[in-house]
Amino acid sequence: MRKILVVGAGQSGLQLALGLQKHGYEVTLMSNRTADEIRSGRVMSTQCMFHTALQHERDLGINFWESQAPRIEGLGVSVAGPSGERLIDWLGHLDGHAQSVDQRLKMAGWMETFAQRGGQLVIHGAAVGDLDYFSRTYDLVLVAAGKGELVSMFARDPERSPYDTPQRALAVAYVHGLGPRPEHPDTEAVRCNLVPGVGELFVMPTLTTSGRADILFWEGVPGGPLDVFTGVQDPAEHLNLTLELMKTFLPWEYDRAKDAELTDAGATLAGRYAPTVRNPVGHLPGGGLVLGVADVVVANDPITGQGSNSASKCAASYLSAILDHGEKEFDEEWMRATFERYWDTARHVTKWTNAMLAPPPEHVVDLLGAAGQLQPAADRFANAFDNPADFEDFFYEPELTAAYLASLA
Repeated sequence: MRKILVVGAGQSGLQLALGLQKHGYEVTLMSNRTADEIRSGRVMSTQCMFHTALQHERDLGINFWESQAPRIEGLGVSVAGPSGERLIDWLGHLDGHAQSVDQRLKMAGWMETFAQRGGQLVIHGAAVGDLDYFSRTYDLVLVAAGKGELVSMFARDPERSPYDTPQRALAVAYVHGLGPRPEHPDTEAVRCNLVPGVGELFVMPTLTTSGRADILFWEGVPGGPLDVFTGVQDPAEHLNLTLELMKTFLPWEYDRAKDAELTDAGATLAGRYAPTVRNPVGHLPGGGLVLGVADVVVANDPITGQGSNSASKCAASYLSAILDHGEKEFDEEWMRATFERYWDTARHVTKWTNAMLAPPPEHVVDLLGAAGQLQPAADRFANAFDNPADFEDFFYEPELTAAYLASLA
């Protein structure tokens, strides 16, 4: 029986560990926190997972919260004008529903499931020296812990990383008491609110430890009016700042959020990071090799909501590559080929995300505006969140955008 070590208990690490376990591998999972510590800790992310990523969970039988989480049927885009008016506003309909489950709830539950199914769970914050030892004990070591010392083993790939500084300041609050959008009161949807030159607010229904909730997620241009959360430690102050900024820039969202309350004491998060693609193979001091997983090697800005989706797709791609490899050695050639197989999907996410971080060109503004009058355009844009490769055919090039809109007119 082949022995595999997975370091990191996030979406990709746990999904991969559970998948390998299901196929009979001897799997050890290393986490720096217990399930209880994760469940009772601070929120770790925003997440809205679309159909393809959710199907990977269904295929493994680990979609435990699907009947409880809000069934997200649409994705809306609004663009604010200089006086707080809505210049653009539309709702696209998803072909397959999306959902969001607080990762504190999901990761803690998956970790307990892994242990209950006989997996070896080690609570330990791994360092490079630990992996040096383990690489001689396991057939394969996978690093799925996207922060800290371990990431330093994976060098930045400058050809695939156009940014070397953070492009957004991030601020998250999980709340109860948000009212529905009055235009679509019966439709659960992710709302993408764009404030040109300032940043974005994303509002998404979620399931958290205390039940149904909503996520308010500001992405601010560094140095701009939304970049005010650094050093804010008090959750109540964080929420007040969030609401005040909504009142200033997005009054239609503030109107339904003004009575919102935080879901719990750990319901806020702020930070920033530079979007980075890294070399997928880490070389250990003793000569061993480790393979980076998901945001260890492809860390995109969350502006396009792809983090947990990419993590799920990476885990599924790596699982397939490991199963296909049989009893052969997991050498550097295999590791690089396995990453490139995933990159064929991830490159579309990176290209789209990096494009959305820049000011939109005229043809993209035209596309977003046209989607308000042409429902097929709104629906296609919404469903491209599940399949970002589709943007190649109608989003990046003015000629392709014009031809697509002409075909609908």
